[in-house]
Amino acid sequence: MFARTDDIVTHYVAEGPPRAPTLLMLHSLGTTLHVWDAQAAVLSRQFRVIRPDLRGHGLSGVTPGPGSMERFARDALALLDALGENEVHVAGISIGGRIAMELAALAPERVASLILVDTALEFLPPESWEGRAATVRAEGMASVADAVMARWVIDQTRPDSFGLRQMLLTTPPEGYAAAAEALRDARADSLRGRLHCPTTVIVGELDQASPVSAAKAIQAAIPESALVVIRNGAHIPTFECAEAVTDAILAHLLPERAPGMAAAAGMAVRRAVLGGAHVDRSMANMTPFDKPFVDFILEGVWGRVWTRPGLPRHTRSLLTLGLMAALGHHEEFKLHVRATENTGVTADELSEVLLQVAAYAGVPAANSALRIAKETYREMQG
Repeated sequence: MFARTDDIVTHYVAEGPPRAPTLLMLHSLGTTLHVWDAQAAVLSRQFRVIRPDLRGHGLSGVTPGPGSMERFARDALALLDALGENEVHVAGISIGGRIAMELAALAPERVASLILVDTALEFLPPESWEGRAATVRAEGMASVADAVMARWVIDQTRPDSFGLRQMLLTTPPEGYAAAAEALRDARADSLRGRLHCPTTVIVGELDQASPVSAAKAIQAAIPESALVVIRNGAHIPTFECAEAVTDAILAHLLPERAPGMAAAAGMAVRRAVLGGAHVDRSMANMTPFDKPFVDFILEGVWGRVWTRPGLPRHTRSLLTLGLMAALGHHEEFKLHVRATENTGVTADELSEVLLQVAAYAGVPAANSALRIAKETYREMQG
């Protein structure tokens, strides 16, 4: 399938139930959407999986370099707009992971969570990318193929390694060079403090291009993020370690499948919805008396309900507001009105919910909630 996205036409594949939660999967430099074939075959049973060919790769349009991370992120946003997608999970490998982080920083309301595979905040030294861009422009893709493949996989004799080499060799040199220049210019400082969504960082233990140390740097930069190291994995582990990569992605998207991960995922979502300042105050006030209750809420509610893929966060926010209003839980209602700054629920949408509350739970309950909402909006506006 093809879609016009700003100044190019983007090739993409969309699979899975149309109304399921959406996962956008971004491939690596010099490959195509097929780098995710093994994962998409499994994930599309439960998710709507969208895989584009990046600008300058595969069947998508090519434009002259240099490229930029912002340009690639805006390409992804344009595709989501064209397909009518609002909030999505985003997985990216190598440059795809760096684009995913750029997307989350640029439009945090559009990114439900991040799955970052064998990537980095920045790719040093910049001179190496400058040289590689110049080489492929002058000599073609074959000039870098052997060196690149040695970093991508452990066993180059596998059939899927042959497939990866073919993806590389058929990448338009200008598309590859423009993306290499985007990597050259990417800097960690542009992302620091801007990434707050639930995140899992996945890395092959033998990755030389984006080593485990780079994955740990990402984990340190994103609060409450999780790290998964793939045994015997290189830079592109999606074929050689297909099952391990798929399992790690499923554990992220369905945290109830992964014992011990629910609390971390819950903390990340709680911060993303209620705000870091509120959560920090709450945790600072915790005592041994209420710690078991806090742990229960963190893991059972935030970690196992709010993280489920069946409903977008925006919808869960609306439902919570309606339930709190109907039940008369005014303190929690006010808290979640404030949270609409993070969940994207508008005042008009909340007004509609309170009309529904009035119809089915009674006018007094809705009237009280309406008064509290108006007061809270005034406070939020300063």
